[in-house]
Order: sequence, then C-alpha cells, then structure tokens
Amino acid sequence: MIDKLNMKILKLLEEDASIPYTEIARRLRVNESTVRKRVATLKQKGVIRKFTVVIEPSKIGFNTVAIIGVDVDPPKLLEVAQKLCGIQETRYVATSTGDHMIMTEIWTQDGKELSKIISEKIGIIEGVKKICPAIILEKLKV
Repeated sequence: MIDKLNMKILKLLEEDASIPYTEIARRLRVNESTVRKRVATLKQKGVIRKFTVVIEPSKIGFNTVAIIGVDVDPPKLLEVAQKLCGIQETRYVATSTGDHMIMTEIWTQDGKELSKIISEKIGIIEGVKKICPAIILEKLKV
C-alpha cells in the first residue's frame, strides 16, 4: 500500500498540509484524481490520522515550552496518562520506555505558570512519583 508515490504524497503533505491536491498532482506529474483517491485511502487505512498546523508557541504568548518526564506507580500508568491529557496546557502525552514512563509537552506563558502547573496540577495526581521538567530553548527541527 505504501509505494513510492504514496510516500511522495505524504512527504508533500507533511511539509504543508494545506497544499491543494492539484499542486501535489502537478509536482508529481499525476492526475489530481489519483492524488485525491490515494489520500482518501491513506486516511481510511489510518496512515493519515489528521491534517494539522504547526504553531510557533512564542507567537501566541507561550514563551515557556517544557518536555516533562513523569514517573508513576506502574499500576497507575494509564490513569495518570489520562489525567495528564486533561490538563489544558498539555500539547501531547505519550507513554515511553527509558528514563521516564510518561512524556508530556506543556506550553505556558512563563516559568512561574509552568511551576504552578507542575505543583498544582501534575504533582497532585495520585500515583505520580517523580516529575522531571526540561525547558526547550530552541526547536531545530519540527
């Protein structure tokens, strides 16, 4: 299913999800209907989960971006992860292996607000054992 043409279509959509199918077709020298059908199939098969935008946090007032590792009591892993998903400032939550059991990205206006979220929203979740924030200085690749 994922042949070279599909990979080229996916690459163009990753670069700019708003690119018109006609432009993809022109660049790849195929019919627009071919692109439309292939994208529909990729969506149906779950290869493309959604179309989205990439936001620059500082341009909308979020000057502190942190990746936070969270260690939890193992039986509470999924429960804690779900509660982290419910925190408004959370951009993503993932369970992981390695140094931390859960990784999350939080956007806040400043360090003071981040500290408040860590202590008053994350730290009070039952099962949380350790919180390890790392503030992002600069994203080099998105």
